[in-house]
Amino acid sequence: MTVYQRSVAGSAVALVGLAALVGILLPFRDHLSTAIPALVFVVPVIFGVMVGGTASGAFGAVVGFLLYDVFFLPPYGRLTVQSAQNWIALLVYVVVVLVVAQIVVKLRAAREEAQRRTEDSDRLFELSQALIGDLTLSQLLTHIVTTVQTAFSPRWTALVLPDDEGASGADRLELRVAANAGQELSPADVSSLTTGGGQIRSLGLMGGEGLSRAAVALVVSNRPVGMLVLQDVQFVGRDRGLLGTFANQAALAVDRAQLREQALRSRLLEEIDRWRRALMGAVSHDLRTPLASVKTAVSSLRQPGAMLGTEDQAELLELIELQSDRLARLVTNLLDMTRIESGALEIRPTAIPFDELVGEALESLGGLVAPGRVAVEAPVDLPLLRIDRVLIGQVLANLLENAERHSPPDSTIRISARVTPGRNLPIVEISVDDDGPGIATEDRERVFEMFSQNGGGGRAGIGLAIAKAFVEAHGGAIRAETTGGRGARLVFGVPTESAVPSHA
Repeated sequence: MTVYQRSVAGSAVALVGLAALVGILLPFRDHLSTAIPALVFVVPVIFGVMVGGTASGAFGAVVGFLLYDVFFLPPYGRLTVQSAQNWIALLVYVVVVLVVAQIVVKLRAAREEAQRRTEDSDRLFELSQALIGDLTLSQLLTHIVTTVQTAFSPRWTALVLPDDEGASGADRLELRVAANAGQELSPADVSSLTTGGGQIRSLGLMGGEGLSRAAVALVVSNRPVGMLVLQDVQFVGRDRGLLGTFANQAALAVDRAQLREQALRSRLLEEIDRWRRALMGAVSHDLRTPLASVKTAVSSLRQPGAMLGTEDQAELLELIELQSDRLARLVTNLLDMTRIESGALEIRPTAIPFDELVGEALESLGGLVAPGRVAVEAPVDLPLLRIDRVLIGQVLANLLENAERHSPPDSTIRISARVTPGRNLPIVEISVDDDGPGIATEDRERVFEMFSQNGGGGRAGIGLAIAKAFVEAHGGAIRAETTGGRGARLVFGVPTESAVPSHA
């Protein structure tokens, strides 16, 4: 509502109120003292001041003066005053009305100013929260322009940033409208904001007190990071200083968000580099070893004049088969890790007995772990497992292969199972024990990471990382323990037939 509209509304309120009071008091004027109408007529004038301000109060005072004189001071119906006492009553009425009106206007202005300052403080607090918050850069830019648009009500608000990807030269910087609020920007508006030499300058605030375009650079440590532009904005009171404060806060927030994104990109590049080095380590170790064994065996079989007996040939062929199976499992693990990283892993739980799971895991190893080396211990009343038999079978196979690689050839690998309490329902904990060098305490968490090294100096590869991902997909956990002596124990939990994870 404009000032004129408020004045008209306030004058109407005063006029209606005065007319109503005249209608109420007129039948009783012969029984009223001249002071009573003067006091009562102050009330509608005050309401008029509250609605329309000083102009409405002056209008109400004049109307009240006339109504008071015509209807309540003899001679009635005329604009004449006979006694000095009545003149004093009129004068007192006018003075009281004007004084009260001024007090009301000042109180209203003070209340509005306090409300404005409270709103400004709240918006600055919101920007400060955004500065220390965890918003992405795009969310932060939208928050800034929305806050400025709400605070100053321009036709539109735009935040212009340098477009690093669109830079056309070292001395020329392309600009882009990163966020805007209010009315949609026209192509001409966008062009006016992003052209002009491609240089961000501290433009300051342009225009006078009327409608204009205001542009202020966002500067951090004498380094411009962007520009805030308000189209058709009208500044009142301390609005210019408030916009400068908003710009300073926004500059800090934008700079911090940009630095955080740069840090995230740097960490991502470091992680990619680490994975690349780890993958090269896997290729050089986990792939090269079985390939070298296969190459050696094939060369021995193809060697001209080699005098190999039937047993020697069978042993070499068995070696080729075992190492080929190991290569196939390694490729499968790599494919499984790709599925895990892409979020495409899906489990299909079915009921399966524990001994059947062990048999399938040993069979998938293709003779790498001889059944005679494996000792299985489980209670006869062990409940059925509710698992994806392919995934958990791969988990158990990976643990068995890990135990075979790090334990003496003639040692026993022990598989055991027991029922333990879960969060809501019982679970089955399956453990694989070996007699190898064990895992150092400080490496028990790291051994399940991709391409980690265990305390015994052997490479864990991706087998244990795959096992961890598959077990966690079933809502369980996997851990490394000591056996009380020499060797390592790897333990993981899976749900039973009556304990199915909610995300299964």
